[in-house]
Amino acid sequence: MTEQEIKLDPRFLDVVQLEKKGYCCSQIMTLFMLKSRGKENPDLVRAMAGLCNGVGYSGEICGVLAGGACLLSLCAAKGADNEVPFEGLPLLLSELTDWFRKRTEAAYGGSKCDEILAKSPNRRACLTLMVETYEKVLSLLESSNLLMPRGKGE
Repeated sequence: MTEQEIKLDPRFLDVVQLEKKGYCCSQIMTLFMLKSRGKENPDLVRAMAGLCNGVGYSGEICGVLAGGACLLSLCAAKGADNEVPFEGLPLLLSELTDWFRKRTEAAYGGSKCDEILAKSPNRRACLTLMVETYEKVLSLLESSNLLMPRGKGE
């Protein structure tokens, strides 16, 4: 294998580094989004830990999917009295969910955390899914002109 073949996507390397620091899937994706918006929010990052390992460590809904849904909502949902939510948010969430299910069904036999980890107990699949799902979220936000931080009254 040549050095060029070994070259990894920078976002994938960031995922690996953050995982080594003790962050889980949904937290890592949140850190990416906050950084892209020039923000820090330790309370939000801590709260996102509740989605890890299949929401509440249940092995059920994958934290990557749940985290992706939260990122879409972070950029498109109502968060203050003076904000108006993006009316296309339900469609964005549906598109993300459909995409994720198709992506994981084929490769892992399902979209639940336990199903993915049964095929990838070393969690390599999780690292790849974090990058791919984050990029899907960015694509959905970009197609809806929602990539910029929301201001008051937006």
